[in-house]
Amino acid sequence: MDPILINNLWVVIAALLVFIMTIAVGFLEFGELGQDMSRSIFKTVIITGSAIFFMAVIGFNVAFAPTIFHGLIGNPFYGGGLLLGGFSASAQGLLTGVWWSMTSNYFNTGLTTGTYFLFEAAFAAVTLALVSVVVLKKMKLWSFTIYSIVYFIIIWTIPAAWIWNPTGWLYQMGMRDFAGGLVVHGAAAAAGLGIMYQIWREERAKGLKRSPQTPIKLNQGWLALGILLLWIGWFGFNPGSVLAFNSSAMTVVITTFLAAASAMLSTMVFNRISGQKSTDMLAAVNGILMGLIIITPLAGFVSPGSSLILGILGGPLFVYGSMWFGRRRWFSDPVGLLPGHMVGGLFGVLMIAFFTQSAFASASGNPTLPNGILFGGGMAAVAQLGIEALGIIVVMITVFILSYVTCAAIAAASSGITTNYSTGKRR
Repeated sequence: MDPILINNLWVVIAALLVFIMTIAVGFLEFGELGQDMSRSIFKTVIITGSAIFFMAVIGFNVAFAPTIFHGLIGNPFYGGGLLLGGFSASAQGLLTGVWWSMTSNYFNTGLTTGTYFLFEAAFAAVTLALVSVVVLKKMKLWSFTIYSIVYFIIIWTIPAAWIWNPTGWLYQMGMRDFAGGLVVHGAAAAAGLGIMYQIWREERAKGLKRSPQTPIKLNQGWLALGILLLWIGWFGFNPGSVLAFNSSAMTVVITTFLAAASAMLSTMVFNRISGQKSTDMLAAVNGILMGLIIITPLAGFVSPGSSLILGILGGPLFVYGSMWFGRRRWFSDPVGLLPGHMVGGLFGVLMIAFFTQSAFASASGNPTLPNGILFGGGMAAVAQLGIEALGIIVVMITVFILSYVTCAAIAAASSGITTNYSTGKRR
């Protein structure tokens, strides 16, 4: 078979698996909180529909078209304009040809516009699903719907343009983030913090001294279903990010699943050692998720052995991270956005500079990435660490500001974004 056709087929399948992840986040949320399933699933429907629509209208170009303004954003009018080329039958890569960054000049995987759009729209959807775990009871659904419009046009697309677009300014500096330790997980946490801060401002204005905490009420069946669907979906999330069906994609399957399994065991052990009251089931679920998050930014750069070590490190990171964030009372983070996605995602990005092996990186389409510090990379690896740290600082600050300003603007136009629950009242 034609390898280009196989690549496109593989990435379309991967995209569908990533869309399943958005649904899985809703099930995971319900399984951990044990209530408001209809609200959670409706939120998932809003996210999925909004991602496809607004990414098609403009977001995809803002993130992935050739950049303008020195690598800051993709050209919104590239390829015939908005709506993936609008009404043109000759838009690049639509009926014939490939998307510009998938040509031999760049990633050389031969993906069409439709294939690549579907894959990245799925990524945008699941990222907002992660952000949304802090708003289930706290934020009005209408306010969240308006927020999603801005999110898919600006908030998600800006980091993607900087890091995943081959003409983005951070990519040009040498920053790499294989499948989204920063673009997805870290940025989701920064966006969530922006929402939390606006909610806390409104709660404080109502005279509350601490933010009402969303209670944990486990439904173990839904919790298990959610994490298993999420794990299955990650088969598309990380391996699909090779953007080709080859030996590297299968290696990424191994590194991804090993990290998840080892982090599950590690988290259960450290949960017992630390004397936490959470159940073994919840610890196992959080461990799997932490391992998947940590390996995401470097799954295509490391060996199976390294992925196992990284997964083991995920256990204490999540357990003690949860203990630290749990002492903060100005926000409610019931499903672990901050100890999981922020701590795990940013840790994984920094570990690129320590665990990368150039042979694995080259196979996944990143031949310029040097060996990590632990594999003899020397000063090149130290420089890579500096680049990754710079990217983290810039993206986290930018996304937090964009998210908070968006929420503040919505609140000003609609008398606040918080629900009755968030202001300490009961209906």
